[in-house]
Formats: sequence, structure tokens, C-alpha cells
Amino acid sequence: MQEGIATLSDLAEAGFSKNTTRIVGVTKRDGQWIETSVEDFRGAVRRLALGLYDLGVRHGDRVALHAENSTEWLVVDQAVLALGAVAVPIYTTQPGDQIRYILENSEARVYVVSTEALFAALRPFVDRIPTLEATVGLRGTFHDAMLSFEQVIERGREKEAAAPDLFGRLRAAVQPDDLATFVYTSGTTGLPKGVMLTHRNLVSNALAAQERFPFDVEQGRGGTVLSYLPLSHVLERMTTFVYLHIGYPIYFVENFQEIMDDFRVVRPVHFSTVPRLLEKIHAGIQARAEAGSGPKQALLRWALGLAGGYDVERPMGRLDRLRFALADLLVFRKLRGLFGGRLKAVTSGGAALPGRIMNFFNAVGIFCGQGYGMTEASPVISVYKKGALRAGSAGLPLPGVAVRIADDGEILARGPNVMRGYYKLPDETARVLTDDGWLQTGDIGHLDADGHLFITDRKKELLKLSTGKYVAPAPIEVALGASPFVEQAVVIGNDCKFCAALIVPDAEAARSHLEAGSAPGGLAGLIQAAVDDVNAGLPPWEQVKRFRLLEAPFTVEGGELTPTLKVKRRVVQQKYRREIEAMYAA
Repeated sequence: MQEGIATLSDLAEAGFSKNTTRIVGVTKRDGQWIETSVEDFRGAVRRLALGLYDLGVRHGDRVALHAENSTEWLVVDQAVLALGAVAVPIYTTQPGDQIRYILENSEARVYVVSTEALFAALRPFVDRIPTLEATVGLRGTFHDAMLSFEQVIERGREKEAAAPDLFGRLRAAVQPDDLATFVYTSGTTGLPKGVMLTHRNLVSNALAAQERFPFDVEQGRGGTVLSYLPLSHVLERMTTFVYLHIGYPIYFVENFQEIMDDFRVVRPVHFSTVPRLLEKIHAGIQARAEAGSGPKQALLRWALGLAGGYDVERPMGRLDRLRFALADLLVFRKLRGLFGGRLKAVTSGGAALPGRIMNFFNAVGIFCGQGYGMTEASPVISVYKKGALRAGSAGLPLPGVAVRIADDGEILARGPNVMRGYYKLPDETARVLTDDGWLQTGDIGHLDADGHLFITDRKKELLKLSTGKYVAPAPIEVALGASPFVEQAVVIGNDCKFCAALIVPDAEAARSHLEAGSAPGGLAGLIQAAVDDVNAGLPPWEQVKRFRLLEAPFTVEGGELTPTLKVKRRVVQQKYRREIEAMYAA
């Protein structure tokens, strides 16, 4: 770790002096962007920490945070960390029984919630949690005994007046190996497990990840960044620690549906994302090129053709450089304008980024790469490196992180980012952490000759056909999802003689295509063509022989997805048992 940076509070403090904009966070609320200055942010953190101390929160105590992304979210997180307490983030999409479980399991003393709508999920249980001593509302009070955010700040102000040096003493007492957070994994089976991460885990990961940023953060001083992935997920939260350390103001979007408008307002230099957003943007650009036959569409099709042939691993010859320079002048510059015109890089995570999508964004002048990790690794294990992109790869291991492949293909990782363990689950901890410190990720993959990591699938999610053949469903699902007409796909086939799929079509994309009259066979024909394209690149036993179209998408609320949008395969198979049986009976 860098000299003078031992804790997450140190990490943030080191960035405040670099912040030339003097703005820490900007939250969009009711359509308006609300700025918080460095001075106001630091004051709010200090007073909230002292207010929580006045409520009885001490070193090691747990404080749960249940809120949408906002500057206030950061204030609460930093206040808890400065106290040496343990922050317990909760997804806004989690149901009430899981919230109750997390509060009880973590033995939370304080529960901070943003809105009455979110509190409604816990309301029936809030008085039954034995350790809970206080509830705090960020944007009002929704319970008789609830305190408002402002009231806790005021208590901190009074505490500060009575003991001016108290905050400094509390913060100085926090050590690198103190617990910083419990992050409850949204596992695809069973109850969530509380991953115990220390200040050292997260600080080491943030500083190592910052080294991989594909642009000079010093030259980019004054740049803005955009955040839309949930801060309850450790990837976005860790990335936010990086932003704080760099000194970039963080813009929090209000409504994901407005994100393209927000890009043009915020003009970010970087944002983190999941592959699906990039796929949708790419599909929208392609659809624009195909609509109509005028000179603008012809020019766009020419430029997209160039981009489609781009390969991040292959150096361009002189003629190609000239073609790309012309395409940049006439087309690519305008495409970058969709993101505000200052975007330097996009980091993709959470799922496999198709190589053609990575190639496309790099071709149009936006550095785009992916990383790999898991909550238990704080979370980044590997990520892209400038000048060493490889399509389909999850990058190179972070500095200080070792990666090796076990005999059965499982990815193992070891480093200062690896968790202390699962809270109150020593047997579960022993299953994933070896005696010599290797984290058994549960993912299957390989390292190429240059050390690039490639992920194949989840070890536990491999399908075994009745023929004895093993099938990795995730790559097939990613390939199906690359079609503009497929919103979601789940491949099944365990103990069956062939693979099949449940597919949720992208109704809007399909409708416009069908209205153009260029799709014989209707919607089923469109999807069959997409399936045939994927099957053409697969061995016979991995090919999808049959599929069923579903009207309703898989959702967190419906129980088919975890809060991090991973498929709960057992839930899907049970919920759509009849559709699955019909496919195999046909």
C-alpha cells in the first residue's frame, strides 16, 4: 500500500487535496443535479460519524445501509469507516425477509434507509431484530422511532463542540486489518453469506486497480465520472474508492432509462458497466445504420464495417490507419459524442464481454476492456492492461495478486485482497480458503502463454448431459444474448440428452424488424435464426436443439435473478418446469 494510506478514510482524504473541482459527489434527484463540495462532504462525514458515536456505535459495530446510489450513500459509508465500525450495504432490490436475515446475521446496531418505499420491505420485521437500536432515514422519517439524517448530523455537531478532537482520535484508532465491511453475497443458491473484508483488502485492491486505469489520471484532473451500478455491489463501491482517491467528482444517475441523456450532461471520462448496456448501445447504432438508404446511413454502414473488422490484438497497416482516421473524422467522433465526447475508458464486469463488443468500442476510440473478480476478492482479481488487450480475456492479474489454475480447471487467487472469511460460517470459509491462503473461486478458466486470464464457466454450473458430455452454459448464453433480438437466455440440459434454452426476446428490437417485413417466420423465425448462428460455432453436443419463448423477463423481484443479476438456475428450472418438460417431450 502507498505510504500514509492505511485505511479507506486515508484513501479518501488523500484525494481531497487532488480534487481541483472541489466537488465530491453530484446526485441527480427529481431531474436536478445536486452538488456536494469537498468541505461539505468532509464536514458531513465527521458529524455523522460523531452522531453515530453518540447513538452508541463503537469500533467493530455493524451499521446497515439500504439506499440508492447518492452522495449521502458515500457520506454514510465514509462515516462508518472512519469510526472503525463495519458497513453492511443492502441492495435496494432485496426482499424483506433477506433484509431481516442480513440485519440479524450481521447483528447490526443501526439501520440507515433512504426512502419510505425501501423501508416498506422491512417494516413488518423492524421491531423484531434484537440487536437493532436505531433506525435513520436519509430522506425523511418513516417509523415512529426513526431519526432523520439531519438529526443525527446535529447530534454529531453537538458532540464535536463538546469534544473537538474526538473524531481525529477515533479515526486514528482504525487499523489496516480492522474489518471495514460485510458484503452479503447474492448467491444463486441458499442464504446470502457475509463476506468479511478489511481496510487492507479494499485499499490494496483500489490502489492496484487504479494502476490499470488506461489514461493518465494526472492529465485527466478535473474529469468527471458517472456511476449507475449499485454501490451495494463491491465492484462499484471499490471503484468509487478509486474515484475519491483520484479526486474526480462522481455523478450518480437517478433513472437508468435516462442514462444516455445523463452521459451528454455529465461528459464522463470513465464509467463501469455490465456488458448488456454496451451490447444494447452497439445494437442501437447498428439499427440506425440499417434504417433507411440515404448517404448518412451509407456512410455509417461503411464506418461500422471498418469497426467490425477491427481487432485489438492486430496492429493496423498504413492504409487501415488512413481509413480509420477518415472514419473518425466523419463518424466515430459523433458516436463518442453519445457519451458526452470526453469518454476515455469503459470498464466492463459482472459477466463475459463479447470480443466483438470490446473490439467495436476500441475501434471507435473508446478504450473498453473487462476484468474478473468476486466479492471474496474485494473484488478484482484480474483486469485489462493498456497496450495488452486481448478480446475475450478478463485481463492480467492485478499487481500483488497471484492466479493459478488447479488440476480440475478451477481458478485460484491469492493476495492482500482476499477476504478474511464468511461471518459466522467457518465451515463455508474452509471450503473456499486453503490453508496457504488460496481462494478457490468456483470458476473454470485458463491462462494463456502471456498470462491473460480466460473464464470458461462456473464450476458448479456445468451441465452434464445424459450422454456423459459436459456443457458450459454461460458462453452459449452470452452468444445468444449477442443477438439484438434476444434479451435473456438460459441454457438447460442437465441429465437430458441435448441442450435446450428458455429465451426472452427483445420485444422492441424484434417489433421494428418485423414491421420492416424482412423476417419470414415472425418472431420465432428471428430467434431461430439467432440460435442457428450460435449453433454454427458449437460442437454438436453443445448446440441448442429446442427453445421456448417467454413473455416475462427474468427479474430480481420474480426470484429468477440475484441482486447482481446472476441467474438462479434452480429457480428458473422449477418455475418453468412445464415449458422445459414440453421441450423434451416434443
